Amino acid sequence: MTSVSYTFSRDGRKLRTVVWYPKVAGRYPLVLWSHGLHGSPEVYAEIIQKIAVAGFVVAAPAYPGTNDKANPFDGNDVANQPADASAVISEVLKLDAQAGSPLAGKIDTARVGAAGHSAGGYTTAGLLSGKTRDARLKGAVIVSGGALGGKFSGASTPVLFVHGDADATVAYSNGKSLYDSCVWPKGFLTLLGGDHSAALTGKTPAATAVSKTVLDFLRYSLYGDTAAKSRLRGEATVSGVAKYEGNL
Repeated sequence: MTSVSYTFSRDGRKLRTVVWYPKVAGRYPLVLWSHGLHGSPEVYAEIIQKIAVAGFVVAAPAYPGTNDKANPFDGNDVANQPADASAVISEVLKLDAQAGSPLAGKIDTARVGAAGHSAGGYTTAGLLSGKTRDARLKGAVIVSGGALGGKFSGASTPVLFVHGDADATVAYSNGKSLYDSCVWPKGFLTLLGGDHSAALTGKTPAATAVSKTVLDFLRYSLYGDTAAKSRLRGEATVSGVAKYEGNL
């Protein structure tokens, strides 16, 4: 697994993007990872690298209004991030066919997913909703997020929700209400007593449940891996730590 950095642009909005990808030859699905407020691609390197090692190209943009170096910082700019994310997806997919690119021949351009945490979870929801729906998405993971851009729309797309029931930053009810309204194949991983972000890092039982469940879901939704799908419920269920519900 290695990484490369690019700077893309959408309507004058600079989008520094780090792309992690497997070193082994082959074509891999693309996952767009969106950071939370005051975040960056590097802040989420631990979970992103786990995804990449599992057989994915992961593109992580630094959103211009909400990243850790944004000046001025503007939390309301999250509304512009789904369109940014779609633009990054388009630019990264082009690199698969670009001679001399480190990503040439490495991306399965028909298999695209999205994931994100906090404001990045909202951004991911926006990619599934209303005017900012990205029809290329085959699966999505919303961690500690909620609705953005209205109801989910377009073709049925599997969605995994991850949320701590003691989240003091984004209420558990925000994620749960979006899950409840979703009529697509879906799963919800509840972290019992879980806060906003701790389970994205480290080797705690909660962090292990999150990483295994996210990887199982991405393998299922982007690779059609039925073995991963069959593992998902068991790996998402840890007594006193995590519980799972859904129809995946």
